[in-house]
Amino acid sequence: MKISVFRQVHFNAAHRLHNPKWSDEKNKKVFGKCNNPNYHGHNYDLIVKVKGEIDPETGYVIDMKYLKDIIGEHVSDRFDHKNLNIDTEEFKNLNPTAENIAVVIWNILRLKIDDKHELSVRLYETPRNFVEYDGE
Repeated sequence: MKISVFRQVHFNAAHRLHNPKWSDEKNKKVFGKCNNPNYHGHNYDLIVKVKGEIDPETGYVIDMKYLKDIIGEHVSDRFDHKNLNIDTEEFKNLNPTAENIAVVIWNILRLKIDDKHELSVRLYETPRNFVEYDGE
């Protein structure tokens, strides 16, 4: 019997969608307002889903305090109130699209969560635009 637990967090970050291999004209055409040279920001909502067996001794799938702490230390503290293009190593050479941000977050958390658990992340860039990644 498997069950899923969820942890939701919020962080704010700025970014610019830009492919340095393209002309300014092509970048503007593909990315529109998101290519603003002065960047733009989002209020991201992240939902982390951990699925697994209930531990018979604790009654937990995963200790939610541990999950809160690793998300705080390795995601929120790392990306909140940052310019993703400038202030983070992860996006120095990777376009910080919602898709790429979700994959980066998943890879960070996957190293901190036991492999016996399934992991997925859902990242809301806006209330209507979101992505989800589960490692596949």
